[in-house]
Amino acid sequence: MKRLSVHDLKPEDSLWLTFTGAFDSQAALENELEFLLQALEEYANGWMPDIVKGKRQRKYSRPSFWKSLEERRDENSTGLGLYRTQWPALEMSLGLDLPPLPPRLDIMLEVKPLSFFSEVERCRQLVEMVRAWASRYPVSHAKAHSTDDTQFTDSPCFGRDKETWYRDGFDKIYEVFWLNVFGPKLVESVGRQRMLSTPAWRVEELPNGCVLLVTRPTAADFASEEARLAQAHAHVHLRPDLDFSTVLRTLSERSARLAPVEPRFHPDMAPLLSRVVDRAASHERQRRIAELNAWQPPEPEEWRPADSALPPDVENPDRALEHYDTLAEFLVALLHTEVPSVFEATSESLTDADFYFWREEFPTSRLREAIDERAVPAIGAYLGKVLVRNLGGQWIPRKKLEEAQVLVGNRVWLPFVRARHYMRSRQSLLDYSLTWLYRVAERHR
Repeated sequence: MKRLSVHDLKPEDSLWLTFTGAFDSQAALENELEFLLQALEEYANGWMPDIVKGKRQRKYSRPSFWKSLEERRDENSTGLGLYRTQWPALEMSLGLDLPPLPPRLDIMLEVKPLSFFSEVERCRQLVEMVRAWASRYPVSHAKAHSTDDTQFTDSPCFGRDKETWYRDGFDKIYEVFWLNVFGPKLVESVGRQRMLSTPAWRVEELPNGCVLLVTRPTAADFASEEARLAQAHAHVHLRPDLDFSTVLRTLSERSARLAPVEPRFHPDMAPLLSRVVDRAASHERQRRIAELNAWQPPEPEEWRPADSALPPDVENPDRALEHYDTLAEFLVALLHTEVPSVFEATSESLTDADFYFWREEFPTSRLREAIDERAVPAIGAYLGKVLVRNLGGQWIPRKKLEEAQVLVGNRVWLPFVRARHYMRSRQSLLDYSLTWLYRVAERHR
């Protein structure tokens, strides 16, 4: 069974739920968690896990759940993961702190995509599941909301250092999410009557003193104007010290950051930039698209007019060309597993190499000495090889690598100089990309 990871799907928003509750450590664990599983199985409409993973992966069933929980148990804790094999993707973790620690139940789940929760009935069932859990396992705070929007709140720290967060937890209402459960302590700090009179789609007092609050019928439209107004009204009602216009403006700015941006990349660089964008965190994707829409690759500077080319100054040109081939083969050896197209030595191979070096943050993740002494010569030789093979280029060998040239049309190109500029920084991998130099050389051949 191959589980479907949220990372296997295209970059888009997901639903993020966190739940921390207490349980009776004196009771048998199976009896205590029976209610949790019953509610999950009843209400996880369309996203029920079918894989459970302790030390190894199994098909989900009650027996496999208990077996996985037992095999991960140590002196004072245990836990497991729950997943799906089909769309929508689910990544869910359950952790338990056991005596002598204070008994604690931690649940985190992510369901991707968020658009799965566009239907009122599906969202209602999710709310009922959380309501059931919170009624049985008292919480200090629980929430469900857009993963992308949650990133902008700095949850769970909310601007505090970690030491303060660990000490104080959710000690006041820093944020109102789509779905919220406020524990008795938090309810009393606000005032029970004030909390129960919050303007929201659903406000319900639970038998154990917790309060369930849901701002809207569906989770997926959180960024709409209507949803943001509801979120702001609820937050300011619960926090009268906050200014409504300021809260609403902050929420609207977050919606604007997540609004879709149409890619309008430089056409020669679009194949590379599309892959760069796909590596951005979902909540940063639209901002990154806008940045790369505005970005233009600098015109290559590593060339001379053909009539000012330096003449060959090596005693044995054939041996020099063999040396360049050897250097290029080093790059093939370095990249062939991650970048199979490197064997082909085409323009597409250059784009694949560009993306690999950018993804790996190569200029900063490897030793500078190794980059300068080995990677730069190999990259320069490989770039020259692609110019020769695909554009009818001709090497003009020189004793100094950085003076070696490739004649293409009415220009000579300096591939080793390009490689040195290319490996300066991660941004340089875009500004001095191999792909871009090749495309400009192609136009001038």
